[in-house]
Amino acid sequence: MAVRFDFTNMLAPACSGGLPAETLATSAAAFTTAVADVTARRAAGTLGFPMLPEDAALRAALKADALASRGEIDDVVLCGIGGSALGPNMLRSALCPPRWNELDAEARGGWPRLHVMDNVDPVTMGALFDRVDLTRTRVLVISKSGGTAETMSQYLVMREKLNTLGAEWPKKVLRFITDPEKGVLRAIARTDGIITYDIPPTVGGRFSVLTAVGLAPAAFIGIDIDALCAGAAAMRDRCETPELAKNPAGVFAVLQQLHDQQNGRSIHVLMPYADALRDVANWFVQLWAESLGKALPGGGNVGPTPVPALGATDQHAQVQNFMEGPHDKTVTFIAVGTLDRDITIPALHGAFPDLAYLGGNTIGALLDAERRATAGALASSGRPNGVLHIPKVDAHHLGELIMLFEFATAFAGALYGIDAYNQPGVELGKQFTYGIFGRPGFEADRDRFNGLAQPDPACSV
Repeated sequence: MAVRFDFTNMLAPACSGGLPAETLATSAAAFTTAVADVTARRAAGTLGFPMLPEDAALRAALKADALASRGEIDDVVLCGIGGSALGPNMLRSALCPPRWNELDAEARGGWPRLHVMDNVDPVTMGALFDRVDLTRTRVLVISKSGGTAETMSQYLVMREKLNTLGAEWPKKVLRFITDPEKGVLRAIARTDGIITYDIPPTVGGRFSVLTAVGLAPAAFIGIDIDALCAGAAAMRDRCETPELAKNPAGVFAVLQQLHDQQNGRSIHVLMPYADALRDVANWFVQLWAESLGKALPGGGNVGPTPVPALGATDQHAQVQNFMEGPHDKTVTFIAVGTLDRDITIPALHGAFPDLAYLGGNTIGALLDAERRATAGALASSGRPNGVLHIPKVDAHHLGELIMLFEFATAFAGALYGIDAYNQPGVELGKQFTYGIFGRPGFEADRDRFNGLAQPDPACSV
């Protein structure tokens, strides 16, 4: 079985706030144009994510590196931010047993723990440095440009610690994941003989989880990266068809874009009903937000705002807003078909009907009933929602889900008429940071920042 998208409640009459039932038929021509845009970018060699599952040589090299390290290391520390961190976090939480880093070595099958330093909070960083033995660690430094201030600061702190161990330790411990030719990491790797894996120039950070960015940390902790890429390839083949009704990523993109631009539903909630998929929603937030939130050349702005949620937890937090707040949202649930384990609810306290009805059911059945009930309640209130059904949380099906979302993002960019692969809104903040810190070449950005309105004491309470 494959991942599938049930969009019943995105349309009328199932949902009174849904799009017309004939939407897919009337959107077919626009979608054909979107497919042509993606196909043209691939043909021009500027869009690389669809072909990442074909890189068997990379996977072989990563598996060999990971197997050679197994038993010699206890920890993998990842220096990265944004797509360099969100993807690896997603793979670990989805495909490793729960609370992986808390398990002992035997329970982990001899594979190491994975620590993703996804921020530059010195308290968190310091706590990690206090815990790991660098002589039994691999450090993955991930930056395509080699100039990301957060990642390179993490690297410099780590490198100083390695240097104190002896001249041989940086080469033994470090792995760089960066541009094949350019950047300071590539230059350091050449000088110091550090093992380095490439990030293809045609793949942006938020689309990079199936490059060494995600596959290297996954391999080091024993995840089946071949199955992950096989699932992605299978979904890619489904998403290449220009026939909208048969293209799951296309249907997802078309319905979300139309609900946004025609019905004002600019907030797109992704709500998995499985703890293992919690970080899928966090990864999706960057993919959707950074790709689709753009200023238009002629003025104005487009782009939905993605929001992560978790079922059933957020039924007791955000769902009140989804049900009775502004009619500005779509909700996409992720449902899991077969769970790795389930627990039967004991039939106790039979004298109390408010408890007795639970007995004999399972926790998994309760979780799925909560999802179906929430979807029905939303639809009955005119709140559009859909369901991504994933047969099982395993490497193959997660690969399918990743590729579906990446193709949906590419199609949505074409439908919105924007470049889904750049991030100019992120760059100005980076430039100001470089200016404040005195990076050569960014003096004008420092001056520009200093010329902005500075904090006014009268505006503080």
